[in-house]
Amino acid sequence: MNTTFSRFLLPVVVGLSLLMGDFRLSAAPSDAGGKYFDFSPAAQDAYQKTISLRLAEARTTLDGMKGSEPDNLMPIFIENYIDFLTVFVHDDKAEFKRLSKNMEPRLAKIAKGDHASPYYLYIQAEIRLQWAIMHVRYNEYLAGMSDIKQSYALLEQNQRKFPDFIANKKSLGIMHAVVGNIPDEFKWAVKTLGGMSGTIPQGLSELEEVLAYAKKNHEFQFEEETTVAYSFLQLYLNNAPDIAWKTLKNSRLDARSSSMSAYALATVAMRTGQNEEAVRILQAAPVGGAYYPFPYRDFMLGLAKLRRMDADANKPLEAFLANYKGENSVKEACQKLAWHCLVHGNEAGYIAYMNEVKLKGAENSESDKSALREARSGERTDKALVSARLLFDGGYYQRANDLLKNTAGNYTGNLKLSVEYAYRMGRIAHKMGKMKEAVRFYNHTIEGGAKEPWYLACSAALQLGILHEESRDYLNARSDYKRCLDLKPEEYASGLHAQAKAGLGRVSGK
Repeated sequence: MNTTFSRFLLPVVVGLSLLMGDFRLSAAPSDAGGKYFDFSPAAQDAYQKTISLRLAEARTTLDGMKGSEPDNLMPIFIENYIDFLTVFVHDDKAEFKRLSKNMEPRLAKIAKGDHASPYYLYIQAEIRLQWAIMHVRYNEYLAGMSDIKQSYALLEQNQRKFPDFIANKKSLGIMHAVVGNIPDEFKWAVKTLGGMSGTIPQGLSELEEVLAYAKKNHEFQFEEETTVAYSFLQLYLNNAPDIAWKTLKNSRLDARSSSMSAYALATVAMRTGQNEEAVRILQAAPVGGAYYPFPYRDFMLGLAKLRRMDADANKPLEAFLANYKGENSVKEACQKLAWHCLVHGNEAGYIAYMNEVKLKGAENSESDKSALREARSGERTDKALVSARLLFDGGYYQRANDLLKNTAGNYTGNLKLSVEYAYRMGRIAHKMGKMKEAVRFYNHTIEGGAKEPWYLACSAALQLGILHEESRDYLNARSDYKRCLDLKPEEYASGLHAQAKAGLGRVSGK
């Protein structure tokens, strides 16, 4: 899904967009007029229903609060969260255009609240940050970056006023970690125009402080958000997949009663080789009845089933395309359906779905761009290599190894396929603990693909850095991460470079 959480593209667009726009905080009235902020029992109930995607029930609770707590401004924050999740789940641009108009009127209402409350600035920051994420998602970078800068400044101001307000550290921790991974060429823009600074260790440390507080104070409302953010940062920026999975697995997130918890758990499971667990989570996720429809669950389930070569993996992918209103991930879904046809011997279906890639959806995300690039290339995808890729991504390393181990001779006449073969075998050997083999295959990948537009050599350099970092060979790790940053593939460059930059940060000084 093309989101800040799952792709972490935000650091790149932050750097680019900070070059534009002016900066103003919301004006504060001189009198609060009796308006206050209270996470009352009704507000807590509405919030929990919201983050579980029981949106209709949440709205009913909020409607009741208008009569029972007319001066409580907390419902405005929750209403904005409902709008944010509605756009996040549906990915409907027209819906985004309509609902985003609610931001300024809500901020105007919040501005009438109690200035002495730590929620006064915090809620303004959260509302701006939520819509900033959506603006970036739809390529409205100027609006998104303006709100990110204002959100950051509001949180910093609130931290100075209320240093013990723990919820503030949740949001600041996320922003400090993400800002700390912005490419070096944009650091000056962040410091000069936005005053934004931070590091990954700083952000993780702040989130750890929040999680420690939440364990002792079960009434803390933002424990689930903090847990998911901490896990995703460990996964995407800190090269700590085991910590990411353990954090969610041992948390109080309930995938059976919350669609968003199921999404978070399944996302990390699928990125850490826990494919069987991901299938189980997604199949048990709540659907229908009180829960707001979440078509992306079908996409994830189809992909997870495809990774273990299930014959019926096409069914949830087809359901996703039938029910999804958005434009992101559509090309990728068609590509995955084509791969499903290919690995199950349906040549006509493969061709048909690759043609659909060209016709449907948008090319905003790296995955959608990659799908379109494959479709336009006119080159037939290799069945064995794509099967091994899927099995590897699912954590079925032995099956992937058995499929490819004696097939090197099949690819000697084609540079791209031979480079991909070396890359796949390197990744498999790495995960199976065969480090000498992994190094050899990674180096073959770089030697053959460094001058080509494919992502394979860049990714191989990143993986070499990770391998050497894991073995505490920090000198070679630094060299490998720098080599990754020097390579400029046409696809996945921003994500690979973000990980390499984070790696350099981890090994610096070691």
